[in-house]
Amino acid sequence: MAHDWAADVRRYVANPDAAAINGIVKHCGIALQSKDGSFVAVTDRAECDRVRDSFLKKKLGLTQSNVELDAAVAGIGETMKTDRDKSRVAFYYLLAEKFGKLTVFH
Repeated sequence: MAHDWAADVRRYVANPDAAAINGIVKHCGIALQSKDGSFVAVTDRAECDRVRDSFLKKKLGLTQSNVELDAAVAGIGETMKTDRDKSRVAFYYLLAEKFGKLTVFH
């Protein structure tokens, strides 16, 4: 049975953008097939740096300072703090939504 990525996002967003979710799933690709790859480890500095550099800067094209982007990553981590395993798709969705970049995935 395939994982319901939209259900992960709906835990945080009442009416998520289905096209954006599908685009994020496509962007993440094969990484979502492994248990470790399907989650974001916010306590791992290297992981947070990858999210900042590869997702926020490269994929979303953000140009804010590392300090601002790191604060955004930490903020989403705080939003999802009740989840032991933080869904990568939901995490990326919330970041893209925060910066008004969901249309990047349409």
